[in-house]
Amino acid sequence: MEKILVFAAIKMNLEERIKHQPLPRHIAIIMDGNGRWAKGRGKLRVFGHENGTKAVRTAVETCVKLGIEHLTLYAFSTENWNRPKLEVKTLMRLLISSLKKEIDTLQKNNIRLQALGDISSMPPKVFQELTQVMEATKSNSTMTLNLALNYGSRDELTHCMREIAQKIKKNIISIEKIDETVINEHLYSRNLPDVDLLIRTSGEQRISNFLLWQIAYAELYFTDVFWPDFTDQHLYEAIANYQKRERRFGKTSEQLN
Repeated sequence: MEKILVFAAIKMNLEERIKHQPLPRHIAIIMDGNGRWAKGRGKLRVFGHENGTKAVRTAVETCVKLGIEHLTLYAFSTENWNRPKLEVKTLMRLLISSLKKEIDTLQKNNIRLQALGDISSMPPKVFQELTQVMEATKSNSTMTLNLALNYGSRDELTHCMREIAQKIKKNIISIEKIDETVINEHLYSRNLPDVDLLIRTSGEQRISNFLLWQIAYAELYFTDVFWPDFTDQHLYEAIANYQKRERRFGKTSEQLN
């Protein structure tokens, strides 16, 4: 009992310290390690995905509590279609059930749901449920929750190039007018600010084709914790680490001071 009280006090202290420092406006998370978490317990990989949904709820609720404006979760990549059929089927089932179960939570917390990626290629039931929830929450304004689904950054950039090329061909845009703003307007994330903090769980230290344009100046944070074990305490620690860093955006420390 004493240990629990000490842990709660430490967490509360960390939470309060975080609130008094500049918070990241946009957090992105690569939710990695579900499969290895399950295998370590002698279970199938799908068991890890099922338990990972709890960590999703925790991350969302914690970000709302702290006042984070945008949270982007890497839910399903363009490469994930190559995984075993049972795993893909389970992920799609979990996505549908989670959307149905969490709609009330989204509305209660005034959270807007958006999707990044080629969602038109998702299974019809997933696409239908996703578009319904996005429509139902489109006026919410406390936080935007972005699910990267059927998403790959190279696919996003290719899609962007094709759209711009078509507009050049139709004389809608001139080559001379192409700049970062124009490119941003043709990305799946066109309405989002750049990522401030990118978190990856499970100990892997790579980006995995995620938001390559948007993380140009993001602070990267890697943790050995598998996603199903990721708690609000781990999120607090990631943000506290972010707050200790000096973000120079190409300038020198002297210029910032």
